[in-house]
Amino acid sequence: MKHFDHNAHYHDLLLSHVPPTARTALDLGSGHGAFARRLVAHGLAVTAVDQAVDLDAPGVDFRRVDAMTGDLGGPYDYVSCVATLHHLPCEAALARMRDVLAPGGVLAVLGLAKEESPLDWAFSLTSVPLNLVRRLRHDDPPQGAPVAAWSMSLREIAESAERVIPGARIRRHLYWRYSLSWTRR
Repeated sequence: MKHFDHNAHYHDLLLSHVPPTARTALDLGSGHGAFARRLVAHGLAVTAVDQAVDLDAPGVDFRRVDAMTGDLGGPYDYVSCVATLHHLPCEAALARMRDVLAPGGVLAVLGLAKEESPLDWAFSLTSVPLNLVRRLRHDDPPQGAPVAAWSMSLREIAESAERVIPGARIRRHLYWRYSLSWTRR
């Protein structure tokens, strides 16, 4: 029985933001490399960065460095950040990702945000029974990646994004996730 991964559930959505001309990608906070592998399969030269987890994946240049101070390389045509932004200072991390993005490149974030509005709570409450069904039909996910509580609301994330990457598009999703996408002009 395969496990249900809340983040992997949105990998296709994140891949839909890869520019057609993209050749290089940075996966910030790559964890065990599931999304980095998907980017390689998509035909991209991938650099994966994670400070807590080692990664050995064909076609991936893995760097075990701090996302905020380490050498990220670049510039990149596509930068992804899957369930990592809440581990970092939001505005500084968005600025760091923006700065390694090539002109015309896309930043794609899948994150977690706390509930604040009635709509936030509606998504969360809808996710509870769906999550229960998924857990009954799948085994438990593998452990090992660090877990951190998310403390910012979607409104706060949007306000931070507007200050650093004006015009970013943010959408709330099921399973306590949101997506953010932004194209560097």
